[in-house]
Amino acid sequence: MSAPRQRQRRANEAIREVIGAALLTELADPRLQMVTITSVETSPDLGRAKVYWTVLDPKKADAAGAALESARGVLQGRVARALKSRQTPHLVFVLDELQDHARRLTALIDEVAPDGPLPEDEPS
Repeated sequence: MSAPRQRQRRANEAIREVIGAALLTELADPRLQMVTITSVETSPDLGRAKVYWTVLDPKKADAAGAALESARGVLQGRVARALKSRQTPHLVFVLDELQDHARRLTALIDEVAPDGPLPEDEPS
Protein backbone atom coordinates (compact mmCIF):
# COMPACT_ATOMS: atom_id res chain seq x y z
CA MET A 1 0.00 0.00 0.00
CA SER A 2 1.40 3.43 -0.91
CA ALA A 3 2.27 5.98 1.75
CA PRO A 4 -0.42 8.56 0.87
CA ARG A 5 -3.15 5.94 1.04
CA GLN A 6 -1.85 4.67 4.35
CA ARG A 7 -1.72 8.21 5.72
CA GLN A 8 -5.25 8.83 4.50
CA ARG A 9 -6.51 5.63 6.13
CA ARG A 10 -4.86 6.52 9.45
CA ALA A 11 -6.34 10.02 9.29
CA ASN A 12 -9.81 8.58 8.55
CA GLU A 13 -9.66 6.35 11.61
CA ALA A 14 -8.22 9.07 13.86
CA ILE A 15 -10.93 11.55 12.83
CA ARG A 16 -13.66 8.95 13.39
CA GLU A 17 -12.32 8.16 16.87
CA VAL A 18 -11.89 11.82 17.88
CA ILE A 19 -15.36 12.87 16.75
CA GLY A 20 -16.97 9.78 18.26
CA ALA A 21 -15.29 10.41 21.61
CA ALA A 22 -16.27 14.08 21.55
CA LEU A 23 -19.90 13.16 20.88
CA LEU A 24 -19.86 10.74 23.79
CA THR A 25 -18.08 12.75 26.44
CA GLU A 26 -17.59 16.40 25.54
CA LEU A 27 -20.66 17.74 23.77
CA ALA A 28 -23.77 18.27 25.88
CA ASP A 29 -26.23 18.90 23.04
CA PRO A 30 -29.15 16.47 23.56
CA ARG A 31 -29.72 16.33 19.78
CA LEU A 32 -26.40 14.49 19.51
CA GLN A 33 -27.45 11.62 21.73
CA MET A 34 -27.62 8.36 19.79
CA VAL A 35 -25.53 9.77 16.92
CA THR A 36 -22.95 7.32 15.63
CA ILE A 37 -20.05 8.14 13.34
CA THR A 38 -20.01 5.28 10.84
CA SER A 39 -17.01 6.23 8.71
CA VAL A 40 -14.79 9.05 7.48
CA GLU A 41 -13.38 9.62 4.01
CA THR A 42 -10.64 12.21 3.60
CA SER A 43 -9.47 13.69 0.34
CA PRO A 44 -5.95 12.66 -0.78
CA ASP A 45 -4.53 16.02 0.36
CA LEU A 46 -6.40 15.76 3.71
CA GLY A 47 -8.04 19.11 2.99
CA ARG A 48 -11.55 17.77 3.38
CA ALA A 49 -13.13 14.98 5.39
CA LYS A 50 -16.59 13.56 4.78
CA VAL A 51 -17.90 12.36 8.12
CA TYR A 52 -20.68 9.80 7.68
CA TRP A 53 -23.09 9.53 10.60
CA THR A 54 -26.35 7.90 11.53
CA VAL A 55 -28.85 8.26 14.33
CA LEU A 56 -30.88 5.57 16.06
CA ASP A 57 -34.23 7.31 15.48
CA PRO A 58 -34.52 8.40 11.82
CA LYS A 59 -37.09 11.05 12.83
CA LYS A 60 -34.34 12.88 14.72
CA ALA A 61 -31.91 12.99 11.78
CA ASP A 62 -32.62 16.61 10.84
CA ALA A 63 -32.08 17.86 14.38
CA ALA A 64 -28.92 15.77 14.76
CA GLY A 65 -27.59 17.11 11.45
CA ALA A 66 -28.19 20.68 12.60
CA ALA A 67 -26.43 19.94 15.89
CA LEU A 68 -23.42 18.48 14.09
CA GLU A 69 -23.22 21.56 11.87
CA SER A 70 -23.33 23.86 14.90
CA ALA A 71 -20.61 21.82 16.62
CA ARG A 72 -18.36 21.79 13.54
CA GLY A 73 -15.90 24.33 14.96
CA VAL A 74 -15.46 22.49 18.24
CA LEU A 75 -15.08 19.15 16.46
CA GLN A 76 -12.65 20.61 13.95
CA GLY A 77 -10.53 21.92 16.82
CA ARG A 78 -10.46 18.46 18.42
CA VAL A 79 -9.43 16.93 15.08
CA ALA A 80 -6.68 19.53 14.63
CA ARG A 81 -5.19 18.72 18.03
CA ALA A 82 -5.37 14.98 17.39
CA LEU A 83 -3.84 15.03 13.89
CA LYS A 84 -1.06 17.52 14.68
CA SER A 85 -0.66 18.30 11.00
CA ARG A 86 -0.17 21.55 9.12
CA GLN A 87 -3.63 21.39 7.64
CA THR A 88 -6.86 20.43 9.37
CA PRO A 89 -9.45 18.82 7.11
CA HIS A 90 -12.67 20.78 6.62
CA LEU A 91 -15.38 18.55 8.08
CA VAL A 92 -18.43 17.82 5.95
CA PHE A 93 -21.19 15.88 7.70
CA VAL A 94 -23.11 13.39 5.54
CA LEU A 95 -26.06 11.33 6.76
CA ASP A 96 -25.23 7.67 6.20
CA GLU A 97 -28.41 6.25 4.74
CA LEU A 98 -27.16 2.67 4.61
CA GLN A 99 -29.06 1.80 7.80
CA ASP A 100 -32.32 3.16 6.38
CA HIS A 101 -31.83 1.22 3.16
CA ALA A 102 -31.16 -1.96 5.14
CA ARG A 103 -34.32 -1.43 7.24
CA ARG A 104 -36.43 -0.89 4.11
CA LEU A 105 -34.95 -3.95 2.43
CA THR A 106 -35.62 -6.08 5.52
CA ALA A 107 -39.23 -4.83 5.63
CA LEU A 108 -39.71 -5.72 1.96
CA ILE A 109 -38.26 -9.18 2.50
CA ASP A 110 -40.54 -9.68 5.50
CA GLU A 111 -43.56 -8.71 3.37
CA VAL A 112 -42.70 -11.21 0.69
CA ALA A 113 -41.47 -14.01 2.97
CA PRO A 114 -42.79 -13.54 6.50
CA ASP A 115 -41.20 -15.45 9.35
CA GLY A 116 -42.56 -18.92 9.76
CA PRO A 117 -41.62 -22.51 9.30
CA LEU A 118 -39.77 -23.29 6.12
CA PRO A 119 -41.48 -25.78 3.84
CA GLU A 120 -40.07 -29.23 4.39
CA ASP A 121 -38.20 -30.88 1.59
CA GLU A 122 -40.32 -33.41 -0.20
CA PRO A 123 -38.91 -36.92 -0.20
CA SER A 124 -37.66 -38.00 -3.56
